[in-house]
Amino acid sequence: MLCLLVTGGWLGVIAADATAAPAPAKSTEPPVTECFESREGYTTVTRVENAVPQYGYPNVKCSNRTSKVWWYGDPYDGTIPMGDMPVLAADDPTRGDFANAVVKPREPHLMYFNMDPEKHCAACHDGQTVPFPKSNKPRELGMHQDIVEDSLQLQHGRGAIWCLDCHNATDRNSLKDRQGAKVSFNQPQKLCGSCHGQVYANWRMGIHGKRIGSWKTGGKKRWWVCTECHNPHTVQKARFDPIKPEAAPELPRGMKNADHERTEHGGN
Repeated sequence: MLCLLVTGGWLGVIAADATAAPAPAKSTEPPVTECFESREGYTTVTRVENAVPQYGYPNVKCSNRTSKVWWYGDPYDGTIPMGDMPVLAADDPTRGDFANAVVKPREPHLMYFNMDPEKHCAACHDGQTVPFPKSNKPRELGMHQDIVEDSLQLQHGRGAIWCLDCHNATDRNSLKDRQGAKVSFNQPQKLCGSCHGQVYANWRMGIHGKRIGSWKTGGKKRWWVCTECHNPHTVQKARFDPIKPEAAPELPRGMKNADHERTEHGGN
């Protein structure tokens, strides 16, 4: 008798072994209902039961081991259109497939001290409560040490840039590009790519970062933007925060070990 096995994204055909040991008992631990996506403590997702009603799936499943999103039932839950991402050139291989690109909005993460959800950072940085800075010269900050411990030692740019080279001085709810134009926190790649050109090109081609959704050209895809994976304030110390690995997947019934995976291609 043959059976189809689907585990962790691979598909194989194995012979069912009537004498194989029974499958291990499933964990009785209650499922984790709050988990993060790419950076722990930064992008939290709440598990919602039956979010995909036609299948009865939740929107996500959270790992009981790492508290990271382990599986998506609805990959588009909470997403918005990425917005304008102009094609660089008709024959440019980095043009990407942005026709139906969606992202998780970053602006909701601007909350600080439970301030006004409509004003975000501008609740304090309004030019009056906190005056607009008159100079971009680096200085010590009286606040936000939880984000940047020492503003004179910003761990990004190796001393070549400072906070207000990226953050908009008169509209703290936005970033700014090299010409001073506003850049949405939902599209940080437009700012990051102005310095990190090769990485940005790879991101546009889909060989850097993460995508989920349809592989079809023009199909709906969720893209992860730069700041979902990288903390721009500590990137010199931690380019990407490592995540505790998951346990190895269970072996198929009848298979005693995975020694075959230790053999290199070609049998060497």
